[in-house]
Amino acid sequence: MSESRSPAHVPLAERLRPRQLAEVIGQQHLLGPGMALRLAFESGQPHSCILWGPPGVGKTTIARLMAHAFEAEFISISAVLGGVKDIREAVERALIARDGLQGRRTLVFVDEVHRFNKSQQDAFLPHVESGLFTFIGATTENPSFEVNSALLSRATVYVLQALAEPELRQIVHKAQVLGAVPALDEAALVQLLAQADGDARRLLNTLETVALAAAREGLSSITEAWLMRVLGERMRRFDKGGEQFYDTISALHKSVRGSDPDAALYWLVRMIDGGVDPRYIARRLVRMASEDIGLADPRALHLALDAAEVYERLGSPEGELALAQCVVYLAVAPKSNAVYKAYKAARAFVKEDGTRAVPLHLRNAPTRLMRELDYGKGYRYAHDEEDGFAAGERYLPEGMAEPHFYQPVPRGLEIKIGEKLRELREKNREQGKS
Repeated sequence: MSESRSPAHVPLAERLRPRQLAEVIGQQHLLGPGMALRLAFESGQPHSCILWGPPGVGKTTIARLMAHAFEAEFISISAVLGGVKDIREAVERALIARDGLQGRRTLVFVDEVHRFNKSQQDAFLPHVESGLFTFIGATTENPSFEVNSALLSRATVYVLQALAEPELRQIVHKAQVLGAVPALDEAALVQLLAQADGDARRLLNTLETVALAAAREGLSSITEAWLMRVLGERMRRFDKGGEQFYDTISALHKSVRGSDPDAALYWLVRMIDGGVDPRYIARRLVRMASEDIGLADPRALHLALDAAEVYERLGSPEGELALAQCVVYLAVAPKSNAVYKAYKAARAFVKEDGTRAVPLHLRNAPTRLMRELDYGKGYRYAHDEEDGFAAGERYLPEGMAEPHFYQPVPRGLEIKIGEKLRELREKNREQGKS
């Protein structure tokens, strides 16, 4: 009896997996004509790389296509399940492929490479260096923090992006062309795309579930009401990118800004309960700490970053408590948007202003020629001055008036910052008179 499966029994994600580069949907910033990864394919010369991006955006597919394009042996290792034993086996297979009659190249693909520890990652180094195989790592985490610097220095990092709605629609269309999915009304399709959240694999798995349920009920088309009934809590109540999503994050932000911890907690829980990625919320909390609290309480930014890191380590539901703690702290902290306003004012000024020369006394002078040209001449080293302040020294370009971008507010730590600035400006005025 044959072990091959009919197409209907092959998972939809596998049936739609691209077999050539032209079939890939998304990542055109890398795979479009003239783009970096496309040029790598066309060069015929494989190179080690890290594919960094969220789940379901094509990392495994691109690795497989690279192996096919370079006619290389493809070896896949899961860092979740594998270890040094798998790496040794990959080395042995690569040696056999290289030393065989055809002298084939080998491409070793490591999924979730960030799961390997330092010693496991180090095991690849001598073989990447020798050219025994081309290394491709896939990760959802920032490789700067999760991949050894030695391995990272030998690999090009390509950043993959979540698929946009038009790209997800193309995938649905392909599934329908195969006859794998019944007709969908627009509202149902919009809900499916929102639930996928840029993840093609999640979209295809959901489509498969929906198609099976529709077949059982003999449905030839799917409505939003039926979809919501069948999938229930699996569906997001937020259309990411839609009005309700942005209205709710706006309500959370304004509640924090308005110093109402109860309202802020309510909107936080509404978002989490609605399926919003808590990591997105964490990023917004970091922004709130800078924009609405700033130097009135610098601890707020540290707490927001800590909360984001705790969530990354613990995930849901445990890590959500750290986000709640952060939300309450931000809500009750003293508020200042002085740095936010100062930064915007400085950006607007620089955009409109011409390019002004750096004053000679502020220029770096590492060479003799630069010193002969008076670079750095007359610069006063603040630490050698009384109270560590070079009163009367000027740090702006010649002819530029004092812009006073930063105006501290009379709240929190900025009360003391304001007092300090007034004291320093008075010293500057006194120095100017003498």
